[in-house]
Amino acid sequence: MRSRWAAAAALALAVAAVCAVAERPAAGAAPRIAAHRGGARLWPENSLLAFRGALGLGVDFVETDVHLTADGEPVVIHDPTLERTTTGAGAVRAARLADLAPLRLKGADGAPTAEPVPTLAQLLDVLAPARVELLLEIKVGAARERYAGIEETVLGLLRARGLHDRTIVMAFEPETLARVRALDPTVRTALLIGGRRAGRPTPDQIVESARRVGATHLGLNHRLVDADVVAAARRAGIPLAAWTVNEEADLHRVLALGVDVVISDRPDLATRLLGR
Repeated sequence: MRSRWAAAAALALAVAAVCAVAERPAAGAAPRIAAHRGGARLWPENSLLAFRGALGLGVDFVETDVHLTADGEPVVIHDPTLERTTTGAGAVRAARLADLAPLRLKGADGAPTAEPVPTLAQLLDVLAPARVELLLEIKVGAARERYAGIEETVLGLLRARGLHDRTIVMAFEPETLARVRALDPTVRTALLIGGRRAGRPTPDQIVESARRVGATHLGLNHRLVDADVVAAARRAGIPLAAWTVNEEADLHRVLALGVDVVISDRPDLATRLLGR
């Protein structure tokens, strides 16, 4: 008899196939633009100011990251520690939400701003009235340890705020995506792959890594994206996102290759190059 996890995995793969067909872009369709951390070269990264600014640019997605506080609150921050992007110090997982309240986000120059560390609930409330979609990366701790219960908490918030169908849950860790898919096989997911191609996998092997975990989408470091990878993703019916594309020459390259989503710290530049 198949285990519950095996049954969930099978259902996840079936849903992934349906979603991939439904979302496969038409030939020649323009790539969609995602504001990475809200637009990290334009505003303090992962701030509500940045997300509101990105909405004003007319982006298709905003991208963000979530960690879990000591008292179980998902907060919008990229690093597992506070030093780089906030006026605080220490691990996010060691702080309570009340400990984060007096902190302020830093700008790109390292100077404090007036922006607080947002909760995921606050971000979802900003996005709910808009039509924009959300790329939401579930993070792990500094030692790559999982936050207990983060998948359940995040999915619950997405459902409660009406953002479930407008969100793609992303992770570098296949185990995170497996837990998400087991909890909710209908949610869209993206496997993230970055760095060097260990063992020089072929484009088909790269795409297969997403299919193997039941992901509906694939997100690659833009340096790994070439015409062969795009073609392999097209054959598999898996939408392909390139991250984080900030320089004009790189933006021209991935746009010409025809990726489905371009994730950029410069959503203003990306949208301009698309003629919006």
